[in-house]
Amino acid sequence: MFTQLKVQLPRSFTLRHWRGDLFGGLTAAIVALPLALAFGVSSGAGAIAGLYGAVCTGFFAALFGGTPPQISGPTGPMTVVIATIFAAVASSGDPQAGVAIAFTVIMLGGLFQIVLGALRLGKYITLIPYTVISGFMSGIGIIIILIQVAPLLGFPSDASIIHSAQMIPYEVTHPKLFPTSLGILTLIILFTSPAQVNRVVPSPLLALVICTLISTQFPPDSLARIGEIPRGLPEFHLPVLAFSQLKNMLGYGVILGTLGAIDSLLTSLVADNITHTQHDSDQELIGQGIGNIVSGLCGGLPGAGATMRTVINVRSGGVTSLSGMIHAVVLLIVIFWAAPLTSPIPHAVLAGILIKVGIDIIDWSFLKRAHRISLKAAALMYCVMGLTVFVDLITAVAVGVFIANLLTVKSLTDLQIERLEAITSADNATQLNPREKELLRRSEGRIFLFHLSGPMSFGAAKGIAQRMGIIEKYDVLILDLLEVPLMGVTASLALETMIREAHAKGREIFLVGASGKVKNRLQRLEVLKFLPPRNRVTNRLDALEQAIAFIENHQTTQPKPQSAHK
Repeated sequence: MFTQLKVQLPRSFTLRHWRGDLFGGLTAAIVALPLALAFGVSSGAGAIAGLYGAVCTGFFAALFGGTPPQISGPTGPMTVVIATIFAAVASSGDPQAGVAIAFTVIMLGGLFQIVLGALRLGKYITLIPYTVISGFMSGIGIIIILIQVAPLLGFPSDASIIHSAQMIPYEVTHPKLFPTSLGILTLIILFTSPAQVNRVVPSPLLALVICTLISTQFPPDSLARIGEIPRGLPEFHLPVLAFSQLKNMLGYGVILGTLGAIDSLLTSLVADNITHTQHDSDQELIGQGIGNIVSGLCGGLPGAGATMRTVINVRSGGVTSLSGMIHAVVLLIVIFWAAPLTSPIPHAVLAGILIKVGIDIIDWSFLKRAHRISLKAAALMYCVMGLTVFVDLITAVAVGVFIANLLTVKSLTDLQIERLEAITSADNATQLNPREKELLRRSEGRIFLFHLSGPMSFGAAKGIAQRMGIIEKYDVLILDLLEVPLMGVTASLALETMIREAHAKGREIFLVGASGKVKNRLQRLEVLKFLPPRNRVTNRLDALEQAIAFIENHQTTQPKPQSAHK
């Protein structure tokens, strides 16, 4: 099963585009720096964890991944989950053991992504309906905003979404003046920075520098800052398996792995649209998995493909995976030589940057139009959004996908039932040619022509079963499968029941056009044993001619059956 596992350098690894890759990677690193710091502080693991997460996932996901220009690193959705994990393990009683368990969960998430890639399941990850993805991403944006309101206003952050939301009224009415002023100034710079300035200095970095400089000129004692960041090589965290928490660890690992896979592959689709290329989903999952395993070992946050950083990389000239590796190396240089410059950064400034991230994650475009497109789609989106905010992310996605699939099955069922046509009169047979209509008139209501078209899934079984009760009114049953390319097991069993009942009642049965997979399935069900070879025909005309011959040569001793239309 794992013979498909590929851990290899990407084909796109080349130095032919080194100038564009150099500038793209450098620009992406400048954008990634404030975000990595902010995500690290927000997660509860510290700013250094955000930086090492960006370095490890950024380098190894680029090296082994399947989307050449993609930039990986800590993202909003991944940070929300890991913050929950850190909060859960921190309350376990042994903080040191809890941190080791949290980093092990990151490695398990990476291992799960490698398994998904090895099983070649990447192409199925992005089949989640857009309504579910929209509600899920909007919910993530709301979570980030709710959690960051407290540090923006000068209060300690809280990983609990419910408690954070409950405290907002108090925090808004009792803000701490200086951190609140810095946070608001950060938001003003982020929202109003001109595009010309953004092309030179990205607005998150501009806000970070300006507001940090202001805070150092007027340093209040109570202002929360990042503080000293350790320099040098990271502290390695070997995997720890606590059997008492193994179930929770595996569950969180699956959550991280699944979320990272969705986040990364959606970003890969964005990269494809911009570059007009085609990514390798399975290889991308393997690369992301390797990156997350290394990140966990190095004490970094989990990462995924980052849409904004990827777009900036491409627009700045990044073409190959070299750009992602350069972005990681630049951040590593910051850790080794520029860490002291990051220590005075206020938490309020990072909170402002993350609130802007949260606002950008919310799918405003679809929120405005959802109710116009479909009330069911809008309800599903809001349901997923609510579950994401107030329950958890995997429950939201699972429930959303389940409901979306039910709605899709219902729509397909209605469509398939519409394609089941019981033809007993030439007057309502629009798809019959003149000769076939003439033969049907000659039958005088003794032929029941059952026309099926399109793929028949289990939804069609209900429509087939509804027609079984009227078989006894006719002498001949003609099953027209000429336009059926595929028939599911449930629909096949329903058709088998119809054929068995007709055979038991002594009706003549003709099968039209069953071929390929449909014929093979009916043979395996031993349905065709009820039909002599002459009753298996390739077109309706042959079936109708044989049916007329049967009626004329084998008059039944019972009274002539009454047709359904009389």
